[in-house]
Amino acid sequence: MPSGYDCDAIEKKWQRRWDERRSFAVTEDPTRPKYYCLEMYPYPSGKIHMGHVRNYSIGDVVARYFTMRGFNVLHPMGWDAFGFPAENAAFEHGVHPATWTKDNIAYMRAQLRRMGFSYDWEREVTCCEPDYYRWNQWFFLKLLERGLAYRKKAPVNWCERCQSVLSNEQAEGGVCWRHTDTPVIQKELEQWFLKITAYAEELLRDLERLTGWPERVRVMQRNWIGKSVGAEAEFSLEAGGAIRIFTTRPDTLYGATFMVLAPEHPLALSLSAGTPEQANVASFVERMRRAERAVRVDATTEKEGVFTGAYALNPLTHERIPIWVANFILMEYGTGAIMAVPAHDQRDFEMARKYGLPIRVVIQPMGEPLPEGDCLEAAYEGDGQMVNSASCNGMSSQEGILAVGDSLEEQGIGKRAVNYRIRDWLISRQRYWGTPIPVIYCEVCGVVPVPERDLPVILPQDVAITLSGGSPLARVERFVQVACPACGRPARRETTRRRGRWIRPRCRPGCPWTSTSEGSSTRSCISSTRVSLPRCAATWA
Repeated sequence: MPSGYDCDAIEKKWQRRWDERRSFAVTEDPTRPKYYCLEMYPYPSGKIHMGHVRNYSIGDVVARYFTMRGFNVLHPMGWDAFGFPAENAAFEHGVHPATWTKDNIAYMRAQLRRMGFSYDWEREVTCCEPDYYRWNQWFFLKLLERGLAYRKKAPVNWCERCQSVLSNEQAEGGVCWRHTDTPVIQKELEQWFLKITAYAEELLRDLERLTGWPERVRVMQRNWIGKSVGAEAEFSLEAGGAIRIFTTRPDTLYGATFMVLAPEHPLALSLSAGTPEQANVASFVERMRRAERAVRVDATTEKEGVFTGAYALNPLTHERIPIWVANFILMEYGTGAIMAVPAHDQRDFEMARKYGLPIRVVIQPMGEPLPEGDCLEAAYEGDGQMVNSASCNGMSSQEGILAVGDSLEEQGIGKRAVNYRIRDWLISRQRYWGTPIPVIYCEVCGVVPVPERDLPVILPQDVAITLSGGSPLARVERFVQVACPACGRPARRETTRRRGRWIRPRCRPGCPWTSTSEGSSTRSCISSTRVSLPRCAATWA
């Protein structure tokens, strides 16, 4: 009898026996309760590491526990196999992303099998295979059909060396996660988004149903959703047009003495065009686009700004107030523009003190009168009684919030509103190794979804992987050139880079896929997403 435990021989023997008997293969069995045990699929990065071992060992214990309790356990394994790291590997090692990914999968599969986990390997999935990602594309089309997938311009984290969009996590510290000597800049690009904000209220409400979650996690989720109740107000521009802002404190609107735009705001540069401030604004905006966002919004960061040379009108006082661009405003929060009320917001107060801007007290704390604005030592951000606020003088803050909201709506220059911190999910990248987005650009029809019968749109593999010029797909003519499914004219596939010009299709009255904007007679196909649907093609003008 062996004197010790021969792990290699014993484990291989029983693993071989499990394979022969298909011990972990799962079939339907209505006589037993079902249990689905799924751990996050690994990215095939090369080799299994101890983090994988820990995660998948825990999952295997759970699966085996329920199996021994008589459950019909489905415990699958698969590969989160699309991703930018495979392209980086192609650059560094001279191999195709598909080859790199499949070789890694083979190696990591052997490692997982050697560990004897109770996976049903007959159900293995790989997300870079067309039979899998066709369902990604199908889901995208369903979201597109319902107006939940759309394309818009947005500031993104951009690495010049990678020639790609980066997530916030990949741009921590203001540098690229793979090239720490390369600063990340802010670049405005047309991107595809999923409209998760449509579910903000439902997500918030249903947190109350997650009674098994730790309260600290639910608080984190509430903060991520970030519901704010307040009002929108429109500040007219002297030169024409208006800037719309959102505020949770409409009771302080009489105290707005200047406006502040995010450096990424579309008007940040245009307002200064042709003025003596143009060069200063352009320089400031460029510098802020290279700055790390987390540092910009840190409360301890010194407030910086530059005057645009333009003015707006306070909608309630009709006072002429200057418009600035500042580092502490981000485009993704609210509208990317704020009314600055320095007497009652500490960030605004610090900026007003630094640049000598007016400070007007409009909320007095009960029983503790504040000094005049120039004598304040800090902003008063609490509730109180309204002063210097015309007909609202003497009202409490809560009464003023309602009264100002009513006034804005009566004058047609604003409305009560709810805002959320959560933002729609940017899903597109400027690179190659990922699921092709199933849309086609037609000069006549606009953006046309690929018909479901033509799925999957297969990612070509005979592609030269380079760092220049954005997505390599754009240079594969046999992939790019296609006939429009709606009209048959020559068109181009999506390559995650905008090609040609946008055409908004016009629809005849009665088209089921048109919508009318509030307060407008303009009708556009499928809301404001500039997307046309084949079922609507016959009604186009």
